[in-house]
Amino acid sequence: MVSINRNPSYYHILKSLLSGDLDFHGQNTNYASHNFHAFAAKFPPQLPAKFITELTNPGDVVLDPMVGSGTTIVEAYLNGRFGIGFDIDPLALKIATVKVTPIDVDEALSIGQLLLRNAMLNVETKREELDNELRTRWNLKTKEFVDYWFEYDTQLEIMSLVNEIKTIEKDTLRDFFDLTLSGIIITKSGGVSLALDLAHTRPHRAKLIFHRADRVKEDDSPVYNATPKLNEHSIKYVRSAFWEFKKKFRQNLESAPKRVLGSLAPKIELGNAKSLPLDNESVDLIVTSPPYPSNAIDYMRAHKFSLVWLGYNIDDLSQKRQRYIGSDATNSTTLLELPDYSESVVQKVMGEDVNKGRSLRRYYSEMTEVLIEMFRVLKPGKTAVIVVGNSKIKGVDSDTAACLKEIGQKIGFDIPKVGVRKLDRDRRMMPVEYKADLSSQIQQRMHEEFVLGCYKPEN
Repeated sequence: MVSINRNPSYYHILKSLLSGDLDFHGQNTNYASHNFHAFAAKFPPQLPAKFITELTNPGDVVLDPMVGSGTTIVEAYLNGRFGIGFDIDPLALKIATVKVTPIDVDEALSIGQLLLRNAMLNVETKREELDNELRTRWNLKTKEFVDYWFEYDTQLEIMSLVNEIKTIEKDTLRDFFDLTLSGIIITKSGGVSLALDLAHTRPHRAKLIFHRADRVKEDDSPVYNATPKLNEHSIKYVRSAFWEFKKKFRQNLESAPKRVLGSLAPKIELGNAKSLPLDNESVDLIVTSPPYPSNAIDYMRAHKFSLVWLGYNIDDLSQKRQRYIGSDATNSTTLLELPDYSESVVQKVMGEDVNKGRSLRRYYSEMTEVLIEMFRVLKPGKTAVIVVGNSKIKGVDSDTAACLKEIGQKIGFDIPKVGVRKLDRDRRMMPVEYKADLSSQIQQRMHEEFVLGCYKPEN
């Protein structure tokens, strides 16, 4: 029996936290800048805040190696810790960065109002120039994507907004307005594309499209023609990009990041969780949420809707997607040997579908690399908190928490408990249906998540 050297007080606190309430139902999750931009499977800010405040001290280093929408980093910033975040998703990096970058609200208000006026005027006076830019901006594949998902008039409006945002000199404000624009495309409902369910990363084109009327209400909101008596989840009301931008701009301005007394400017960079540019034993706490197995939540499937307007083409984004943990692409990946139980789960999936089994093997292999890096950069006696969910793959449960627990223990982590949190799925922005369907694999696998507390023993 190997003796594990623990800090009894710290270890007890970790176990107690994992045994407590991890659901946070009914609590406000939209304070500070947390509501800046829709993001699928974003955990509530109370979760990282709970571990940050109990397991670290002001000035300590808090890492999220898969930063996503930056929830952990925002909480580290608000609580006077030094947040470090890495990601390979370009939109995730922009979201996380903007959410912790203070701006001059009065300056942003002035620039935003002028930006919007100019963009609206340009659609009227420079329509030919905008049309030419739309025809020459992208390669053929990307242009086909844009034409399928965005109506022509909407394209003109977005293009005009893009051009005005480019003229902003300050990087911080330009990023702020880029994110505002992205936020009117990727939304939980509505948005300016013809896609439904974008924020859940399962976009589908509306079956019936209604256009706004030329008149507006007193508050400048658009009026639509008669509403049909059809399932509302099959209908899309085409929205003015200008009106939606104005609304989102006002909302983001109200919750714009402010300088917090005692706060430390975080570091958010492009980086791979499997190879972190950090020194050994340099981190006090890790709080992160890796992707679901089997690409159950396909971030790039949604993110490309705004990234094409920020200068990317579809082929480049597809290549980036193949490098994401959990991607279905397995041809060029070197896989690690898995421990017994994890291997048995992979074998069960292989028995049902060889390609899906290979994808799951890649997921657990890459997560092994991620856990090895977490162990390396953590200080002894510190913890990595990992929030994971299961996937149902061809009828087989991925049993993610059990597999990652086994892998983590093999690496050297001590895992005192796996906490369980029941999901308020609609608020968590999971892929959902509009009525219960117990035969749906999506619905079967997304009712709860698991919180692993991975403790690194002291030397």
